[in-house]
Amino acid sequence: MKQSSSSFLRVGLIGCGNISNAYFQGLRPFAKWARITACADLDAGKARAKAEEHQISAVRSPDDLLASPEIDIVLNLTIPQSHVAVNLMALRAGKHVYCEKPFSLTTREGVKVLAEAAKRKLRVGCAPDTVLGGGIQTCRQLLGKGLIGRPVAAMANMLCHGYENWHPSPAFYYDKGGGPLFDMGPYYLTALISALGPIKTVSASAVTAFKERVISSDPLRGKKITVKTPTHLTGVVDFASGAVGTITMSFDVWAHHVPRLEIYGTQGSLSCPDPNTFDGPVGLWTTADREWKDIPLTHSPETERGFGLAEMAYGILKKKPHRATGELGLHVVEVMEAFHESANKGRRISLKTTCCQPAPLKHGLPPGRIE
Repeated sequence: MKQSSSSFLRVGLIGCGNISNAYFQGLRPFAKWARITACADLDAGKARAKAEEHQISAVRSPDDLLASPEIDIVLNLTIPQSHVAVNLMALRAGKHVYCEKPFSLTTREGVKVLAEAAKRKLRVGCAPDTVLGGGIQTCRQLLGKGLIGRPVAAMANMLCHGYENWHPSPAFYYDKGGGPLFDMGPYYLTALISALGPIKTVSASAVTAFKERVISSDPLRGKKITVKTPTHLTGVVDFASGAVGTITMSFDVWAHHVPRLEIYGTQGSLSCPDPNTFDGPVGLWTTADREWKDIPLTHSPETERGFGLAEMAYGILKKKPHRATGELGLHVVEVMEAFHESANKGRRISLKTTCCQPAPLKHGLPPGRIE
C-alpha cells in the first residue's frame, strides 16, 4: 500500500453507530500517530451527519472509502456479522485494519483474515483495548512485581438480566453470534489473557432461561424476541501457564454479590476493575499485610477507546509490534466458540490457536503518550 506522506496515518471509519463517537474522542490525544479523516456507512445520511459533527470529510459509501488512496487504516465498527467481510475487503484494498470486538463469529473465518493480512504484510488489530487502560495496566504492574506470588486461579463474572429493558434495538443480543459471551466475553477474556497468558483448554455448561424476551424499551416496546443463543454460560479455562479460571457470563441474573474479576496467587489476591472500563478501583491483599488495600493507578485513567488503534499506528510507523493484535482477538474468539462446543458436547475442548501475552505498558505514561 502507499502509506501517508504525513507523519500520521489516516484512518477511515466504517460504521457510524453510537460507538464511533468514542473512537473520535479517544483518538484525539494521539493525533500525532493516527487521525480519523473520513467515515462511511451504508446509511449515507448517517455518515454525513457524523462527518459534520466531527468536522471531517464524508465518503459516500464503504466501497468508496475502501478504494480511496487517502486511507491507510480502516477502522471497522460494523455489526459483528460483517466484521470478517469488511476486514477482508480492507486488506485486499491494501489497508491495515482495526476491528471492534468480536474479531469474528467463528475461528475458521477469523483465520482467513489473519492469513490475508500475512500475505499482504499488513497489520490487524482488534478491540477491546480497555486492557491498556490504567486499571488493568495497574494490575499488570502488581502481577509483574510478584506481589501475589505465582498466579494460580482467577474468577470473572458478568451477570445481568439482559438488555431488552433499556436498549433501543436489543434483538441482536439474543440471536446467534450474540448472547452474553460474544457481547461481553471479549472484555473479560482479553483481560485474563493479558494478565495470565494464553488459554489451552476450555470446558463449559450453558442454559437458556427464557426462550422468549419482551422488549420494554422504546421504540420497540412490546415486541417479542425469540432467543436463539445460550444466555447463561459457566466455564473453566486452563491457562498455558498452569493457572485455572472460572468464568460466568449471563443475561439471566437479576442481582448478585460476586466479583467482576479477581486473580488469586500463592501469596495474595488481586481485585481488578471492570474490564469494560479503562480505569476503576484496584484492590490488593497479601500475606504480608493481611488486609485489603486500595492501590492508586500506576497508569493514566484518562485513556479511552482508540488507544489500541493509536498504538497500532505507532507500531506501523516505528516498525514495532502492537498489543491489541488480531491474533489475540482470534484466540478470544476460539475460547468463546469452545465454550459453546463444550456445552453442546459435554466435554473439554483443546484450543488450536494461541497468542503472545501482550507486554505491559511502561509505568507512568502521561495522557496522549504511547512510549
